[in-house]
Amino acid sequence: MQITAYIRDDLSARLRSGQELPAPLTIDALSEHYQVSFSPVRTAIAELIDEGLVVKGPNRRLIVVPQARSRTREPVKPPQLPPDHFAIISSDLVELSLQGEAVFLREEATAEKYGISRSAIRSILQRLAGEGVLDHVPRRGWRLRPFRQNDLQAFIEIREVLELKALDLARPVLVAADLHRMLDANHLPTSADDVPRIDETLHDYFIAGAGNGYIRDFFNRQGRYYRLLFEWEDHAPEVALETIRQHREILNALLQKNWADAKTALSHHILNNHPILGKR
Repeated sequence: MQITAYIRDDLSARLRSGQELPAPLTIDALSEHYQVSFSPVRTAIAELIDEGLVVKGPNRRLIVVPQARSRTREPVKPPQLPPDHFAIISSDLVELSLQGEAVFLREEATAEKYGISRSAIRSILQRLAGEGVLDHVPRRGWRLRPFRQNDLQAFIEIREVLELKALDLARPVLVAADLHRMLDANHLPTSADDVPRIDETLHDYFIAGAGNGYIRDFFNRQGRYYRLLFEWEDHAPEVALETIRQHREILNALLQKNWADAKTALSHHILNNHPILGKR
C-alpha cells in the first residue's frame, strides 16, 4: 500500500471509530507525524474531503464533520502499515549499484520519488552511507558506490580466510542450543504454501565467538556493503533455498562436532553462493 493510501485509511479509520487523531489536522503536523513530504498528506486530505469526513472551514482550516464520528465507537480495522522505506530504497540502490555507475543522488529529488520528507530521506541516506553504499560529497549530493566484480572477488577471498579463522577461534564457546536455534531458523519449505526462511546469524555468531577485534573490525567496516548485496541476492527463490541448505549443512556438521566437514561446508558457502552477483 502506498503511503498516501495508508495516511488516508489511518485517518479515516480513526474518524469513523471515534479514536483520537494522531496529530492536528494540518499539513505540517500530519507530515511530521507520518514522516512524509507535504504531497501525500495533501492528497490524503483531499480524498477525506471527497468522502465527506472533513471539510474546509473558515480560513481554510480543516474541520471534522460531526457525522463522521461513530457514536457507537465500534472498532475499525487499522490499515496495513506502509512498506519499509529503508528496505525499498536500499534494494533499489543495490540494483543501481550493480549497473557499475557512480551516480549522484539529490535529497530533494529522491524524497519526492519515494514520497517521504527530506529529513526522512536524509536519515536513510546517512544510514546507507554507514553501510558503505553511499558517500556524501559536499554541494554534489550522495554518490552511489558502483559494484565492481574484482572488488567482490577480493572481499570473498579475504572473507573466507577470516571467517574460517573465526570459526576455529570460536569452537570452544559454541553452544549446542544456539546452533539448534539457528538450524531451526533456516527453514526449508515443506509444502507449496510454506515459505523459506533464511537466518544469517551464524556468521556473526562465529565472528563474535572468535573474540578477535581485527576480524570483527574487518567485517564491521568492509562487510556491510556486501551484506546488503548478499541479502538482495537472496530474494531470488533458488538462491534462498541454496543458502538455507548450505547453512544447515554447516550447522549440522558443527552439532556433530565434525569440524573438518563444517569448515569445508563454510568455505564452499562463502566461495560458491553468489550465482547472480558472480555474473555481473
